[in-house]
Amino acid sequence: MLNEKCDILNQDIGKYIKEDIALIEWVSPKKEDDYAEYRDEDFLKVLGIEKYKSQLQDFWPKAGPQWDALGKLKDKYYFVVEAKANIPEITSSTQAKAEKSKIKIKNSLHITKQFLGASSGQNWETGFYQYANRISHLYFLRELCGLNAYLIFIYFCNDYTHIPTNIEQWQGSLELQKHLMCLNRHKYQSFVLDIFIDVNEIENRTSG
Repeated sequence: MLNEKCDILNQDIGKYIKEDIALIEWVSPKKEDDYAEYRDEDFLKVLGIEKYKSQLQDFWPKAGPQWDALGKLKDKYYFVVEAKANIPEITSSTQAKAEKSKIKIKNSLHITKQFLGASSGQNWETGFYQYANRISHLYFLRELCGLNAYLIFIYFCNDYTHIPTNIEQWQGSLELQKHLMCLNRHKYQSFVLDIFIDVNEIENRTSG
């Protein structure tokens, strides 16, 4: 989609950002780069913000989030993307083994929860850990790096190759997720975008 029909996603982003969204540069995944997805300091490098490498090392251990897509606009806006095809994919728990890594993750999740006013939410290390570590990285980019970053969750609808999920099913599940995480309302609501894309729309445009 991002290599051939990126306007599908760009148009949705344009509802939130009043810029020329046609100029968004999607730097990952790229066909000529074997559709590689990046994490840790590599995702910073691909976005051109590798100068914040030491801050990331202090904030999160190695093997952090692997981003489904990365983009930027005029070196002014930065987009980190997580994509889901069905509801079971939104559940996860931390897989960290080293005690040092577990402590660093726990501390950064705690700082993010406090900042967002979600301290009473369920343990972010279990249940919805992936959502938690993604939004924690948004905190890292915005607060520790001072970047105008956006976290985009793409929820694919009617994906017949997995478990077909319609938009109403997605919305119900996500409402419960945010309720349990105490994220119904928080400081970053304007910077966390939930975008629903129908697989049929992608296929119809590609075939057309």
